[in-house]
Amino acid sequence: MQRSPETRSYAALAKTSARLAGRPASFYVALSVLLIWVVTGPLFGFSDTWQLVINTGTTIVTFLMVFLIQNTQNRDTEALHIKLDELIRATEGAHNALLDLEELTQDELDAFRGRYLAIAKAAREGNAKGVRDTDTPEP
Repeated sequence: MQRSPETRSYAALAKTSARLAGRPASFYVALSVLLIWVVTGPLFGFSDTWQLVINTGTTIVTFLMVFLIQNTQNRDTEALHIKLDELIRATEGAHNALLDLEELTQDELDAFRGRYLAIAKAAREGNAKGVRDTDTPEP
C-alpha cells in the first residue's frame, strides 16, 4: 500500500517523538523545567504571568501528546490485529471467520461473543465433571 509523503513524514515524526517522549531523559527535562519554574516563582512574585507560563506550556504539551499517544496506540493495535489474524489463519482448526473482527458491527461482534461464551460455559461444566476441554469443540 502506497502512502503519501505527508503520511510518511507524519508517521516518522510521530514514531520518533513517541520514542523520545518515553525516555528517562525526557522525563528529567520536563522535571527540570518544572523545578526551574518553581524556583523562579519568588523572583516573579508568583504573578499571574508566572502561572500562565506553566499553564500554557503544559496545555500545549498535553494537547500534542494526545495526538501522539493516539497515533502510537493506533499503530500498535493495528500491528497486533495483523499478528493475531496471521495466527488464526495459520492455525489448523481455527475459524478464518474470526479474521479482521475489528471491522464488524457491534451486533456481529456480540453474536460471535455469544457463541464463545456458550463454548466457555460448556467447557467449565465439563471440567467440573472431569471432561478434558483441550480439543476443538466443533465436530
